[in-house]
Amino acid sequence: MNRKKLATVWLDGCSGCHMSILDMDERLLEIAGQCELVYSPLVDQKTFPADVDITLVEGAVSSDADAEKIRRIRARTRMLVSLGDCAVTGNVPAMRNSFGTEKVLRRAYGDAAGALLQVLGQGVPQLLPQVRPVHEVVFVDVHVPGCPPSAETIYSVLRELLAGRKPDVTSGTRFGA
Repeated sequence: MNRKKLATVWLDGCSGCHMSILDMDERLLEIAGQCELVYSPLVDQKTFPADVDITLVEGAVSSDADAEKIRRIRARTRMLVSLGDCAVTGNVPAMRNSFGTEKVLRRAYGDAAGALLQVLGQGVPQLLPQVRPVHEVVFVDVHVPGCPPSAETIYSVLRELLAGRKPDVTSGTRFGA
């Protein structure tokens, strides 16, 4: 059997989608038998490898580091999946879009925001003016809404992708659930 290379990525989000992946429970063993997990926040691999078959991306693109990372991942991935409402629409991270970056930082960090603004871009990722869903930065092959998507939905999507089919998620998903 030809085992496909699978990666998962966490950008600006809450990790709820990765928790749903873990909620597949014993079905994880079935999936693990069909693929090799080559990159994930769940493993210790530091560099995103080349020639990945499937990458599941959780979270929105909110910093220059996120944008650079997702472009590198897209260039090295055959099938890119936006997993969850943050990746698909921007969702909660995009709530800052109507206020502007500086105002949000000042609200969150108070007087310390001035110092933080001075170090952004010097080892600290520069926030983008607007949080963006993944498909506004790179091409996405499959969109899987949900906050987070259920373990059943993720299992179905992975089963289809690992079989070489593009999943139809229209009947089993909805935004916010």
